[in-house]
Amino acid sequence: MGNTPSSHKISAQDKAILDMKNQRDKLHQYQHRIAVLTDRERSIAKEMLAKGDKQRALLALRRKKYQESLLTKTDAQLEQLENLTSSVEFALVQKDVVFGLQQGTAVLNEIHKEMGGIEHVEKLMGETADAIVYQQEVSEMLGGKISNDDEDEVEDELEALEAEVAGVPLPEVPTSALPTRDRAKARERARIEEDKAVLA
Repeated sequence: MGNTPSSHKISAQDKAILDMKNQRDKLHQYQHRIAVLTDRERSIAKEMLAKGDKQRALLALRRKKYQESLLTKTDAQLEQLENLTSSVEFALVQKDVVFGLQQGTAVLNEIHKEMGGIEHVEKLMGETADAIVYQQEVSEMLGGKISNDDEDEVEDELEALEAEVAGVPLPEVPTSALPTRDRAKARERARIEEDKAVLA
């Protein structure tokens, strides 16, 4: 359990960030010590003044002033260290983002290669358009060769075959002339609507 080594290795960047954070913590501890010392020097100065020893009070205040100047320098160093730590951490995040962008770009390029590039897509679209035009031409040629009377005969034959397959006896053939013009006009309108739908 606790004896197995971690699978995540510590990089040089991780170690540098850790070192900077340790240094920051040491500076915080140093600031605390200086704050304690300045308070102590102030209390010593008060004591010496109470005893009437102005020279020692002055010396204690000078030491306090020196400690305060060290505290100011420490604050500046601490700020620089925190800025540097933040910059390094942000740079590592940026590095990860750039790596992610590189990976994404590589995947996109691979997909584009599999698609055959833009020339292949344009060629495929052209071939598809050519195939649609060819199919329309064939449909027009076939539709134009059969006359309306032939189409009526084909439909009559289809009805007869359907009735034969279903086992229904065929009706008597009418002796009067059938209105073929209405049927032909309806079929022509249907064909025009079909052509419009295909072209749309």
